[in-house]
Amino acid sequence: MTGDDAYMARALELATLGTGTTSPNPLVGAVIVRDNTVISEGWHEAYGRPHAEAAALQAAGKAAAGATLYCNLEPCCHRTPEKQTPPCTDRIIEAGIARVVFAVHDPNPHVAGLGQKTLEQAGITTTAGVCADRALLLNEPFIAWIQRGIPYVHLKIAQTLDGRISARDGSADWISSEPSRAAVHRMRARYDAVLVGAATLQADNPSLTVRHVAGRNPVRIVVDTHLRHLEGARIISDGAAETIVACSEDAARSAPALGPSVTVIGCRTDAKGRVDLTCLFGYLSTRGISSVLAEGGGALATSLIAEGLVDRLTVFTNPSLMGSGVSWLSEIGVERAGDRPRLYGVIHARSGDDMVISGLLDVKRTYGKMDAPGVGEDVLPWNETGVV
Repeated sequence: MTGDDAYMARALELATLGTGTTSPNPLVGAVIVRDNTVISEGWHEAYGRPHAEAAALQAAGKAAAGATLYCNLEPCCHRTPEKQTPPCTDRIIEAGIARVVFAVHDPNPHVAGLGQKTLEQAGITTTAGVCADRALLLNEPFIAWIQRGIPYVHLKIAQTLDGRISARDGSADWISSEPSRAAVHRMRARYDAVLVGAATLQADNPSLTVRHVAGRNPVRIVVDTHLRHLEGARIISDGAAETIVACSEDAARSAPALGPSVTVIGCRTDAKGRVDLTCLFGYLSTRGISSVLAEGGGALATSLIAEGLVDRLTVFTNPSLMGSGVSWLSEIGVERAGDRPRLYGVIHARSGDDMVISGLLDVKRTYGKMDAPGVGEDVLPWNETGVV
C-alpha cells in the first residue's frame, strides 16, 4: 500500500465515525500529513456540523501550511441557501495546503469537479481517484440521493440454501447466523429508514430497532394497504422510533389515531390494488429521507424488484434447507433465462456460517453519470464496505 493509499484508508476509516448522524450529507474523513507524519485528523460528525476538512484544518492550525490533505470526497466549493457550512475550498486555500488528494468527485452538481478546479486555480496540486472503489461504496446512498432526489433502496434478504425465507407455516426463527444479525443491525443504524411489508409485520412483529450494535434507530416504515395488521404491533406501541404507516388513500381517511410517534400516509394504489411504492418514496423524499433499508417479506421484495426500485440487493444465505417453505421472490416479468436481472459490482463475503452476496441491480439508476465501483471481491473488511 502506497503512502497515498494508506492515508486515504485512514480518511475512510474516520469517515465511518459519522455513520447514522450525517444524512443527508455524505460520510467524509480527512487527514493532514506533513513530511510523512500525520499532524491532524477530522471527520464530519453530524449534519450541520463542520465538514471533515474544516475539522482537520482547525486541529492542525498553522502547521497545515505546505502540508497534504487527504479526504475521501472532493472538497465542496459552493454557497447555496440550504448549505449550513462555508466552502471547504476556501478554508483549504487560506490554510496554505500545498496538495489535496481525494478519492472521488462529489456528485453534487454544485461541486462535481468545480472543487478540484477551484483548488488548482489557487495553485494547489490535486490528485483524484485514490481508493475510489472503497469511497464509492461508503457513500453509495448519498451518491444516488444527491443525483436523483429519490431515496436509495437497499433490499436485504436472509434465506436458506434452497431460497426460503420462512417455513410453510410462516415461521422464520432466525434463519441467518448471529454475526449476520449483527450485520443487519449495523445496516439499520446506517440508513434513514427501514421498510417492511404487512406480512412481515403480522408474522414476526419486529421492533426494527438497532440492538446488537451501537447506533441510532432508523425511522420505521410499514406498507399495510388496508391497515389490517397493526393491532399489537411493536412498532406502533413501543415509541422507540418514529413510525410511518403507508396505506391506501381510502384507508387513511378512516385511520384511527395511532399515537404521537406514528404517521399514517395515504398513497395511491397500483393496478393490483396495493400501495404504489413510487408514491411512498416520493413522500419520503419530501421528508428528507435519503436512504431506505428494505427487509421484506416476499411480496414487498418482489414488488420492489419488479418495479425497478432497488439499488443494492444483499442476500445472506444460510447453509440449511427448508423444503416447502416460503420463497422471497415470485413473478418479476422474466420470460426467458437470458432476460433475467443480474447483479453488478458484486461483493462476496462470509458472515458466521452464512455466505453473503451483494451487488447493484441497475448501475445507472444508482450512480447516474458516475463510474460505479468495479469490485469483484471485498475491497474492505465486510463491516467497513459501507454495504453493512
